[in-house]
Parts: sequence; structure tokens; C-alpha cells
Amino acid sequence: MQEDRKQVLRGCFYAGLGGVIWGFSGTSGQYLFSHWPISSLWLTCMRMMGAGLIFLVLALIKNRREVVELLRSPRDLALTALYGIGGLLLCQYSYMTGISHSNAATTTVLQTLTIVMVMVIACCHERKLPRWHEVLSVALALLGVFLLATGGKPGQMVLSPKGLFWGLMTAAAMTLYTLLGRPLAKRWSRDTVMAVAMTMGGIVINLGARSWQFDVSLPARGWLLVAFIVVFGTVVTFALFLQGIRDAGPVRASILSVTEPVSAAILAFFWLGTQFTAADLLGFAAILATVFLLAKNE
Repeated sequence: MQEDRKQVLRGCFYAGLGGVIWGFSGTSGQYLFSHWPISSLWLTCMRMMGAGLIFLVLALIKNRREVVELLRSPRDLALTALYGIGGLLLCQYSYMTGISHSNAATTTVLQTLTIVMVMVIACCHERKLPRWHEVLSVALALLGVFLLATGGKPGQMVLSPKGLFWGLMTAAAMTLYTLLGRPLAKRWSRDTVMAVAMTMGGIVINLGARSWQFDVSLPARGWLLVAFIVVFGTVVTFALFLQGIRDAGPVRASILSVTEPVSAAILAFFWLGTQFTAADLLGFAAILATVFLLAKNE
């Protein structure tokens, strides 16, 4: 019992820490976009390919046989490719593009709508009416989006249309990423799936964007931030969150993931000087409340 309690506490710590670093990663992206003429496409190319290769090397060291078996399974390899391109790649690109058009905090909060989207899809798939707390979560999510988009004043837009679109697209991509990952997680370890999917997504976006043709000139601190986003903001955070799920369970881990938008908002305010209105903060609170509302009733 004592060991189980220690394991849960360790998982909670890992999930919370992963969220904080994720938030720092998003804010680092905002800093890069505001100081140098780089595109979200180029940064996503670097992030996907760099993190994918690191994940793949670690997976080959840890469990080479399973990686080879996955590569030899046509059906699961195709699903992994869909997971890597339609889930991971689209999510990473949407997230960075959303930040480039708004800010890290707003995009990260909009990403949290994933939990509501998954719930709505589950209700439709199971052909059941949502329960009261699920209806309330949808209402809160819509209220939050309304406040962020309009500042609480109908008929005006305070958030750019592109910022709103890519923030919502991030949530949609994250939903696809969540749903596609479930059948794979039943047959393969999360580490193996992540390694192959991230690498495949990295190859596709780099070939499609011809990343070697980008003319990017960054000072040393710029490259350090890119390295931080790749290594800590992607590899370390995914590893921490996956370990958090193993130790504390998916429900606790999802609740603690709110440290990501909270840390992004705090860092954006104190580090980058991003200003938030009362409507922004109320919108943040409404959307983040859906995580607690849905997770605690699992």
C-alpha cells in the first residue's frame, strides 16, 4: 500500500512537471516567433525530426525487437503512420502556428478542449445522451471560447481569426491523436509507437516542406531555444507524461496536465510581457474547469 502511494505520488509529480515544461516550450516558441523571422513550419520540421530520431534511438536501445515487429506489421504500421501524420504532426504544426498568430497561453488553453471533443465523440459513438456534468462541460467550453474570441463583447473579435482557427485545430488534432493512439497502445508499448510515429511524421513534413531549403539565421540563444523545444519540450515531456500515466493513471495525469496552460500563461506574462484581460482569464478558467469536471467523473 505504501509503495502504491509512492508510485501514485511519483506519477503525479511526473505528469505535473511534464505539463510545466510543455508550457515553457510553448512560451519559448512564442519568444522565437516574436524575435526572429522563422516560420511555424520550419520549427515543426526541426521539432518532429529531432525528437523522432531521439525517440527512435532510445526505443532501439530499450526494445529493438518490438520496433522491428511493428515495422513488419503492415496493418499496425499503417495505423502508426496515420497516428504520426494525422495526429502528432498535425497537432505539433497547429500548436506552433496557433502560437505564432496569438500567444502560447491562449493556444495551450484552446488545446485543452480536446477532452470535451473526445467526450462528445464517445457519446455519439455509443449513441447515448451526455450526463449532466458532460453537458455542463460543453457549455463551459463554448463560454470559454466565446470569451477568448470576443472578449465578452458579441460582434467583435479580439483574438485573430487565424489564432482562433489554429487553436481549435490543435484541439481537433489532439483529439485525433488521442483516439488513434488507443488501439495501438493495446498491442504495443507507448515508447515504441511514439518513436516510430514521430519519426514517420518528421520524415513526411521535412520532405513535404523541403526544410533544407529554408534560410534560417539564428543567434546562439535562438538555437538553444530550438534545442530546448526539441529535447525538453518534446522528448522529456512526453517521457514524463507517459510515466505519469503508468504510475498515477490517465485520469490523474489528465488533471495535472492543466499545469501546461497555467505555466504558459504565467511565463508569457512575466517573461514576454503578454497582457491578459479579465475576459481572457475567465475564458481560461471556464475551459480548464472542463478538465476537472470530466476527469473526476471518470
